[in-house]
Amino acid sequence: MTSTSLPPRRWWAIMPIVFITYSLAYLDRANYGFASAAGINRDLGISPGLSSLIGALFFLGYFFFQLPGAVYAERRSVRKLVFASLVLWGGCAALTGVVTNIPSLMAIRFVLGVVEAAVMPAMLIYISNWFTKGERSRANTFLILGNPVTVLWMSIVSGYLVHAFGWRHMFIAEGVPAVAWAACWWLLVRDKPAQVNWLSNDEKRALDAALRAEQAGIKPVKNYAEAFRTPAVMLLSAQYFCWSIGVYGFVLWLPSIVKNGSALGMVATGWLSALPYLAATIVMLAASWASDKLDNRRAFVWPFLLIGALAFAASYALGTTHFWASYALLVVAGAAMYAPYGPFFAIVPELLPKNVAGGAMALINSMGALGSFVGSYVVGYLNGATGSPSASYAFMSAALVASVILTLAVKPRRDEVRAYATPAHGK
Repeated sequence: MTSTSLPPRRWWAIMPIVFITYSLAYLDRANYGFASAAGINRDLGISPGLSSLIGALFFLGYFFFQLPGAVYAERRSVRKLVFASLVLWGGCAALTGVVTNIPSLMAIRFVLGVVEAAVMPAMLIYISNWFTKGERSRANTFLILGNPVTVLWMSIVSGYLVHAFGWRHMFIAEGVPAVAWAACWWLLVRDKPAQVNWLSNDEKRALDAALRAEQAGIKPVKNYAEAFRTPAVMLLSAQYFCWSIGVYGFVLWLPSIVKNGSALGMVATGWLSALPYLAATIVMLAASWASDKLDNRRAFVWPFLLIGALAFAASYALGTTHFWASYALLVVAGAAMYAPYGPFFAIVPELLPKNVAGGAMALINSMGALGSFVGSYVVGYLNGATGSPSASYAFMSAALVASVILTLAVKPRRDEVRAYATPAHGK
């Protein structure tokens, strides 16, 4: 059975919900960069070094609670877990707008990471319950598009909110939607195809058969410990750590880099900060489509990361006196770093059986969270200590080069990856 003969209504019923949910999660983790550019440090008496730590604290909470969330989602319910997360992270994000001291801000940033930690692995597990191998890179991309698309409009909206009302009102206005969306999530989402009434019994059986056929072709792995020791999982964990250094060093501090380098106001900073994410959205869609079409994952990961590394290196070489040329390279770097997400997160469900794939994705994502902490802290620290982003460009470039090398080192056995191509695709 081909993926085209499976019910197409899944895309319209599932992907908008997935996209909105992850968009809200990303909104509430990324807007701290705008608060930093808009004066939260001055208002609360935060030094540049401490500001870097506070911005990065989110990722420590995110790191520690990935695996417990994934295990719950895999063995119990994605629906219940994400519902609770939506309410809690929306509340934490809104509370950021009323903090009056540094310790409470640090606590809220850490707790926000804790309650958002399970969302990414849970959503990847959710997608694997509904979409086959030949669809998964595109499905993952629609999930992760919530990242650049959110930062695209958030950069513009946050610029206006900060300009008109200040950073406190920005946090409150951008935290409340997650709490409201929790009710929609609960009403609209079911964990498995068998639980919905908008698929016919024949469609449910066809989808179940396709997913079972895929699992039958993957080498069995008895538990998480065995899965985590596989070379592919260890390499992908290290790769995602390095990749995330570049991504989140870029995401969290781009508004400050643009504002300090251009001397423009917050509204113009918002527009300029949005452009890399528009480019990223276009390139992500193209890369995921080509990856599914050509049935190749790795070839749509490492070349983009290499382009990102070269763009950062060129920005470093330009120095601080050529803002607009450096900015153009940042647009290239941002798009290139985002492009491989869909193919990358399609790799693990194709290598490991369903009983351990969710945990493996959580482990990889938790290492990404640790890389995000390192990237957001070190980039913020270097920018503050040196007075320019040049050193951080070199740091992010080196991290992306390491991620390229690690991607090329992942060599899955062809019989494990392709064994189920015949029953799944009817070739």
